[in-house]
Amino acid sequence: MGTRTVLQHSDIMRALTRIAHEILEANHGASDLVLLGIPTRGAVLAERLGRILADIEPEWDGRVGTLDVTMHRDDLGRGIGRAPHRTTIPAGGIDGRVVVLVDDVLYSGRTVRAALDALQNIGRPRAVRLAVLVDRGHRELPIRADHVGKNLPTASDERVTLRLTETDGADEVVIEQPQQPQQPQQQQPAQGGVA
Repeated sequence: MGTRTVLQHSDIMRALTRIAHEILEANHGASDLVLLGIPTRGAVLAERLGRILADIEPEWDGRVGTLDVTMHRDDLGRGIGRAPHRTTIPAGGIDGRVVVLVDDVLYSGRTVRAALDALQNIGRPRAVRLAVLVDRGHRELPIRADHVGKNLPTASDERVTLRLTETDGADEVVIEQPQQPQQPQQQQPAQGGVA
């Protein structure tokens, strides 16, 4: 596979800072905000966003949690094993609040659909928004992010991977391109001698 790095630590932190400012602007401040990260890396990004929001807006009370979507995924019946994570909802719940779902890479939209289903079991927010670090396109459902760190047009057979220091030891976004099958070499016709 060919691999290229498209975002490094400084790029990721700039994108998260911009997303935090956009969230505050769209919400007219920090009141009633709840960030819910979708595990695994979305939860880490939500924590980082929470720290940035606290630096920008001292009145924000740091309501950050996680939302496990495992049991709401539409690929469970296909034998794809996924380890469930714990859902943690900040004190005060989500009823009547603005919930910002945070995920790492937006692709087909199926994870976000599962998150919306999971959210219904917890409460009734006033509004739900979506923040993602990377939007790579190729949507299969009518889902759009409200806050995007980076739009990365990709081919459908490419893989976009986010690595974070907390989970992977480094901050980077890489695109992996599938290895092209090697073409068989054509044999040269044998040169015969003259008898």
